[in-house]
Amino acid sequence: MNKDNETTVIYFILKGISDVPILQVLIFFLVLLIYNVTLGGNLIILLLVCLDSKLHTPMYFFLCNLSVLNISTTTVTLHKILYIFVTRDNVVSFNGCMAQVCMFSWLSGNEFILLTAMSYDRYVAICNPLHYPTVMSERVCAGLAIFCWSFSLLQMIPAMVIVSRFSCYTSNTINHFFCDMVALMNLTCSDTSILELLIYTEGTLLSTFTPFLLTFISYSFIIDTIMKIKSTTGRSKAFYTCSSHITVVVLHYTTIVCQYLIPSGTLIFSKLLSLLNTALVPMLNPFIYSLKNKEVESALRRKLKYFKTIV
Repeated sequence: MNKDNETTVIYFILKGISDVPILQVLIFFLVLLIYNVTLGGNLIILLLVCLDSKLHTPMYFFLCNLSVLNISTTTVTLHKILYIFVTRDNVVSFNGCMAQVCMFSWLSGNEFILLTAMSYDRYVAICNPLHYPTVMSERVCAGLAIFCWSFSLLQMIPAMVIVSRFSCYTSNTINHFFCDMVALMNLTCSDTSILELLIYTEGTLLSTFTPFLLTFISYSFIIDTIMKIKSTTGRSKAFYTCSSHITVVVLHYTTIVCQYLIPSGTLIFSKLLSLLNTALVPMLNPFIYSLKNKEVESALRRKLKYFKTIV
């Protein structure tokens, strides 16, 4: 590495998704639309669950956690795209960049762990329905949620300590629309071998593969139980209770596979896949859980009727 090209940085420059003006306009309005829909859809889910006592169940408790996660992820990653387009200021301070990397690593690490907890809830509901209120008590649900958020936070800390101590960079220009740990690794001239090992062991094995394996095991038991139900109506009802979660799980793992395992070919394609994972998936989650969900639709009708009587 040429020492003349190595430098310490106090700020970074985000290149964004595209340099083409017309594409920048289209991307801005697309991101603005996605962010508003994501914010609105997830806030509606949160309000319905909080205000309607009939939705005070473990499934909707975890759904609230997922909605908070969706709002946080899109806010952390998309706000800079909107800010850059409005202000034309694509500079982010070193501390601001580290904060964004920290938040995104924490939230993305929590995503699959939370989905695993939700799959366990569906496993108990279908495979052990008589003991469901006891097994999935408020205390257990709160403990699982706290574990999901705290485990992903603790898991992120070692990698963040290493990233924050990078001593020099070959450039301060990040060819992305937000500060990403992998992007910083590609720019630094510091040794990244330990960080790469951490990403492989913690990021791939603990945060992705292990949750996938646990989710797969849960649904193996669920499918086996559903197939043993003799009546067609019973099987349909049992499958209906977990169909939304299956859809969300498939959507999340498919996008992560597309982003990290399928060769992107061009950088713009890689950025679009990242945008899909950080923006479109969180936007779709509330629709997947509310679409054809009679409980959510009934709760929404009750609240709309209530507000109409007040007005």
